[in-house]
Amino acid sequence: MERIGFVGTGVMGGSMAGHLLDAGYPLAVHNRTKERAAGLVERGAVWHDRPGSLAAASDVVITIVGFPADVEQVYLGADGVLAAMEPGSLAIDMTTSSPALARRLAEAGAERSITVLDAPVSGGDRGAREATLAIMVGGDDAGFRRALPVFEVMGGNIRHLGPAGAGQHTKMSNQIAIASGMMGVCEAMAYAGAAGLDPSAVLEAIETGAAGSWSLSNLMPRALRGDFAPGFKIKHFLKDLRIAIESAREMDLEFPGLATAIGLYERLEAVGRGEDGTQALLDLYRQRSA
Repeated sequence: MERIGFVGTGVMGGSMAGHLLDAGYPLAVHNRTKERAAGLVERGAVWHDRPGSLAAASDVVITIVGFPADVEQVYLGADGVLAAMEPGSLAIDMTTSSPALARRLAEAGAERSITVLDAPVSGGDRGAREATLAIMVGGDDAGFRRALPVFEVMGGNIRHLGPAGAGQHTKMSNQIAIASGMMGVCEAMAYAGAAGLDPSAVLEAIETGAAGSWSLSNLMPRALRGDFAPGFKIKHFLKDLRIAIESAREMDLEFPGLATAIGLYERLEAVGRGEDGTQALLDLYRQRSA
């Protein structure tokens, strides 16, 4: 089996890397905070202090980090992945990042005979734990076929959407849909509460009808319980939405729903809730309807 190096073992990456260990892949790991990888090391993963060291010991490197600047540093830094990998290797960035950066990484990899795919995911912490993630892939077709057995260990809905950047563009479509959807489900629950109804009962009444959505069924029960632990952090969602609106403007598109969602989440971030899950938006609506 190919030797896999995994960079980024946080809320999503820790579970994803764990599935690869369970499948028998030789696994090396690196994370900015070493303690977040301790469980994987105890299970047999090999720790590396630097991305370059990990990359040199791997046939396939997978990354899922925080922000585009982190992706750029991990891949193109002096001790980065592309400088250390052998020709013929495969790198897969599963961070939600910029489509333009995805194309840049693919071009930089090609100069060294390294295939780079962009393969962002959707499904949150639960999808990562249960290996049911949607994986949206851009890049070389042969690289996708090589990566497919690895993807199948971590996800369920795996799609090759086109050349480099296509995976990131697809993830932007996903995030745009979620952004307005989250506003809708929070407004619905705030309305139910203001009307004197039990929001949990209302949720159960509407979630199997036309209003049903993943956010309604999976995130609203958490929010109604006051559970704002992150399946996906507000600060990372805002990063995604800002990339999406910038990409939309480059295509001369105007998305008022997306712009409104950014403004609402920026208000939460401004009061120190950037580490909360995206379902914390319900609190903002409750305050506005009080």
